[in-house]
Amino acid sequence: MTHDPVETNPQNYRVVFENDRVRVLEYTDEPGHTSTEHHHPDSVMITASSFRRRLHARGTSVDVELPDGAVRWLPAQDHHGENTGTTPTHAYFVELKEADPNPVTGAPHLGPVAP
Repeated sequence: MTHDPVETNPQNYRVVFENDRVRVLEYTDEPGHTSTEHHHPDSVMITASSFRRRLHARGTSVDVELPDGAVRWLPAQDHHGENTGTTPTHAYFVELKEADPNPVTGAPHLGPVAP
């Protein structure tokens, strides 16, 4: 089974750019939508709309609310999410293809990291 979001959630994710070093995904959904579980490598997330979401992984969840134009680091993670707001979600993910040479050990982070 694949965990590539373009394959697990093709109605929401699409590749808008790719080369040997990065892949850029566009994500859109509507209020009430819940995605299936998928994997993100280390990525930079850029919001194209404000939104409110709940991310779920490993038996825990976190609520995320971001404004239009926010830029956040998203450490590698497996999760699924739901649009808990009243507006569509629109965001871009710049996925890094090179693994972190100094990975952090311990519990992985869920959701984006504030600057």
